[in-house]
Amino acid sequence: MTRLFSLAALAVAGAMVLAACGGSSTSSSSGSAAGDGAPAAGSAGGSGATSVVGTKTGSLGTFLVDGKGRALYLWEADHGSTSTCTGACAQAWPPLTITGPPKASGAVRGSLLGTTKRADGSREVTYAGHPLYLFAGDSRAGQTTGEGSTGFGAPWWVVTPAGKALQH
Repeated sequence: MTRLFSLAALAVAGAMVLAACGGSSTSSSSGSAAGDGAPAAGSAGGSGATSVVGTKTGSLGTFLVDGKGRALYLWEADHGSTSTCTGACAQAWPPLTITGPPKASGAVRGSLLGTTKRADGSREVTYAGHPLYLFAGDSRAGQTTGEGSTGFGAPWWVVTPAGKALQH
């Protein structure tokens, strides 16, 4: 029975790693107006041309989302616009990377959108100077299961249209 439980736990952990490493955990979109965010068009390293950043209103309030409606987070360990989330951190919290200019929709202020160069050379979208990330544990649009997590040593918060952490 213990062996069966161990195998099941290993299978779940493996699936989570694959999900974190695969395109479904990255948020770059292929540049369509709808911001389809197709996984193949935006792997970590950013092969998508543009990325749409919009807003969604949920139980936490109004927060930023990528082109597929997935919540965008900031990490309090980042200081300024430089991302310090790499390796295992970037697998669990994939950066929103692009190759073209970011696009604003909804209540997003285009003047607050920008990019920063990551250690691997890719360009990550920033908002009000904060690098933006997804959470691999969010499995559907609008989900905010990463809100308040302290994974990798500092809190993660969804981002308001004003560019602030939406702390619950």
